[in-house]
Amino acid sequence: MKKALVMLATAVAVSGAFAQTPAPASAPMSATAPGASAPAAKAGHERNVEDRIAYLHTKLKITSAQESQWNAFADVMRNNGQTMGQLFQQRRADTNLSALDDMKQYATIAQAHADGMKKLVDAFDPLYSSFSPEQKKLADVTFHQGGPEGGHHHGKGGKKAPAPASDATAN
Repeated sequence: MKKALVMLATAVAVSGAFAQTPAPASAPMSATAPGASAPAAKAGHERNVEDRIAYLHTKLKITSAQESQWNAFADVMRNNGQTMGQLFQQRRADTNLSALDDMKQYATIAQAHADGMKKLVDAFDPLYSSFSPEQKKLADVTFHQGGPEGGHHHGKGGKKAPAPASDATAN
């Protein structure tokens, strides 16, 4: 269960935010190093969320006419990232939990993730609707390529999605 939690933490904390997008080369996908201070961890987490927002803004070629929808989407990403960061910080601080309390805490995190994803989808819908056909294709590819581990998202037929290309335009 701890391994599953670490995987969830990494996916949620870094994507902060939205389904299965590859990280830019400059945004590390790892969780905070053990022994890092809480303020340093928070700053690193917030930087990762901001890096993800900047990456997606560029990758999706957001226009000035789309900025208001984009800002609403980005704000949800930030809020989700903050919520998840707080929950994981609390989890790191609670080192002496019973098995039952551990499961309850995990359920709280999973529910917060589900709630955050719902909010994110709701914010993404009007943005996606405003996209040009080219932007929709970019979004479809970007969000379908797989998560931080590079392709763990399965498409139709249970096949792994192709790993992102290694050139700078694909990241």
